[in-house]
Amino acid sequence: MIFKVAVLQMRSENRAYEENIKTIIKYMTEAKKNNADILLLPECFITAYDLTIGNDSAISESDLTALCDKAKELGIGLVATALTKGKKSPQNSAFVIGKHGEILMKYSKVHTCDFADERALESGTEFKVCDFDGVKIGIMICYDREYPESARILMLKGAEIILVPNDCVSMRPRLQALSTRAYENMCGVAMAYPNGKNAGNSCAYSPICWDDNDECTDNTLLLANAETEGLFYAAFDMDAIRKYRELEMMGNTFRKVKAYSDLLSDEIQYPFIREGQ
Repeated sequence: MIFKVAVLQMRSENRAYEENIKTIIKYMTEAKKNNADILLLPECFITAYDLTIGNDSAISESDLTALCDKAKELGIGLVATALTKGKKSPQNSAFVIGKHGEILMKYSKVHTCDFADERALESGTEFKVCDFDGVKIGIMICYDREYPESARILMLKGAEIILVPNDCVSMRPRLQALSTRAYENMCGVAMAYPNGKNAGNSCAYSPICWDDNDECTDNTLLLANAETEGLFYAAFDMDAIRKYRELEMMGNTFRKVKAYSDLLSDEIQYPFIREGQ
């Protein structure tokens, strides 16, 4: 079974909700023609990454009707991203829409960038996994991927593929970290990023890092350049990934969880103390 992810590398128009939705539909159609199972968008694509909007201007599930209808018509999934209505302030969210047009999951970014303008947002409170056409999908949004706990929890909840809407400054360590998240959790990982100078580099990594002969293999499935706009594709061999997960020693195999209690402490000590914590 091949799970094919179409990754959109493009910057959307600020607050141009209707135009951005038309753009998404255009690329859903193209992705379907290329036999993709799901289209992954960069972070906050529908609204654009505009942190000056208030809760009243953020979107809700009812604003996704056209995208859900198109997903059903085409038989393709979508990870739709936007600033969404929270209880008091907007959230940075991703909706996983299934091939039949149903909303399978809404995930709101847990690790909001509280050192910057995102401190005005309402953080999500849990990591989530959903069943997409027989594949267990988890979502991390941008800064979530800086914390290995994000991918670890998704793996513990059953994720086989982790999809990452992203929009920040690109740098090599972040790509290397995503490859490591795939390796250490035995999960496939794909990231969508707007194109541009010091941006782009949308990518995908397989968890399979050595072959049946114990020879190391390159687990890179996709690594786009910085500035090219458009769709890129990553094909995950789910049969091979599942076989690998049954045999290898990463993920949730030999962990010594009794030694991990410090991970649950919320105490912050020097040199990690920052203003506004």
